[in-house]
Amino acid sequence: MPTSETGRPRGAIARDAQVAWAAVTRLRLVDPEPVLGPPEGRTRGRPGASRGAQAASDRVASGSATHRAGFTLVELLMVVAIMGLAAGAVVLSVPDPRPSVAADAERFAARLSRAREEAILSNRPVAVEATAAGYAFSAFDGARWSALDEGPFGPETWTAGTTVAPAAPPARIVFDPTGVADPAALTLTRDRHSRTITVDGAGEVSLNG
Repeated sequence: MPTSETGRPRGAIARDAQVAWAAVTRLRLVDPEPVLGPPEGRTRGRPGASRGAQAASDRVASGSATHRAGFTLVELLMVVAIMGLAAGAVVLSVPDPRPSVAADAERFAARLSRAREEAILSNRPVAVEATAAGYAFSAFDGARWSALDEGPFGPETWTAGTTVAPAAPPARIVFDPTGVADPAALTLTRDRHSRTITVDGAGEVSLNG
């Protein structure tokens, strides 16, 4: 059998070479643990480092979410301004619950006409006295004047904010038993709106303005 210079059979040397080559091949097929490389490679196999990196990543993500959930000062000011405009629009759209000055004037004119009718029907003078606060009715029974508060003739007050002209002396309108009266005029004003109630010499009542 042929031998090598070392005295070993050449066949044995060949087998040893094959075994060594197979071992090298197996080592190449195994994925070694990298010493240097990307972060995920360096942290592999080290549980403590992996958990620390994950906790830091969670804190950053949580901080970012908190920042995104807040409002800036400009946004808050815009919201306050919009709410103020909306509240102003609501207040302006709400109607005034008080009767209008036109309604007060129409009611007073109707009461004057009713007083004239009462004077004719009862055959006695009937008077209406209007002051800055309101108006009241009275009747003359042949000896003295007494308050007339039956039916629609109860005392009335003007709606708050209403001014009367003339205010002094109080306007006094007297209807005699025939319905005739001395001419008179009374003007009601509120919120820059005015209505004038006029009584002519024949006792007819009209509303102007």
